[in-house]
Amino acid sequence: MSIEIGLGLPQLGPHVTPAVVRRFCRRAEELGYASLWVQEHLFYPTANTSGYAGRQSTSVHPHYKSMLGATELLGYVAACTERAMIGTSVFVAGYHRPVELAQRVATLDVLSEGRMVCGIAAGWSDEEHVQMDVDPRTRGKRMDELVEALQACWADDPISYSGESFNIPEAIMRPKPVQRPHPPLLSGLRSAAGLRRTARYFDIWNPSRGTAEELRGHMADMAAQRPAGKAPLRLFFRSYTQRPTDPVGSGGQGLDGVIGDLHNAMAAGAEQLIVDTSFADNMDSAEAWEAVPDVLAPLLELARTSEPARAAL
Repeated sequence: MSIEIGLGLPQLGPHVTPAVVRRFCRRAEELGYASLWVQEHLFYPTANTSGYAGRQSTSVHPHYKSMLGATELLGYVAACTERAMIGTSVFVAGYHRPVELAQRVATLDVLSEGRMVCGIAAGWSDEEHVQMDVDPRTRGKRMDELVEALQACWADDPISYSGESFNIPEAIMRPKPVQRPHPPLLSGLRSAAGLRRTARYFDIWNPSRGTAEELRGHMADMAAQRPAGKAPLRLFFRSYTQRPTDPVGSGGQGLDGVIGDLHNAMAAGAEQLIVDTSFADNMDSAEAWEAVPDVLAPLLELARTSEPARAAL
């Protein structure tokens, strides 16, 4: 099957300027990239005690020290582009309340004329959850209610929602998203509970690890858990030229490793491969960011012409 390529946007680092973002987006569309993505964090605690990116470590990647806000950046990107899907990978559920987030996502869907994807995850930073007055131990159940309440907000008026974490009185809430019943919901959750949540609530699964066989197995398990009448779950795969958990200075896997991920994603049946260069050692200048769409352009040709690699099966 064919696969499309998406890119993580310039977002991290003091060298990311409006001109960098604008040139990056326009070149990405010119070359034929299918989607553009942001992530979300709030600040960089110098004495971090949280498990970082699924690992018990206090070493958070230094590129996180400067980070443009997710919805604000996507609003600018919507104005700089015409065709590419735009999305969050991901909003952290604990940093939002449903009415606020529903309005922001609907606004982005309206401004982009129906190109928005809303990625949501539980997050990992205790320090950031505390800043939002959220107990991180409640983040799983709170996330379930947030997704339910978002869907209620995007439904036909009058809307309302009642739960343990959120209560929304009967109200009119507009604008509604262009995409109905709502923009696609994306999950990158990998735990057993996270896979159950993905099967129940989400439209797209966006993992960043796993062999093709493992990914197909998870997709089959989640398909068996889908509520009756819910559309089949879609698969996007996330790749990094250098992972946020790779040692600084290691160089990461580079383009060759991403090509391997592309074949793996194709063998798993993914619709998109999303490539993030945010944590690469060489992302240290405006020029480096602006070069990314061209540097990764070989992926576009491979995506159009390659068959899934037999070794990935």
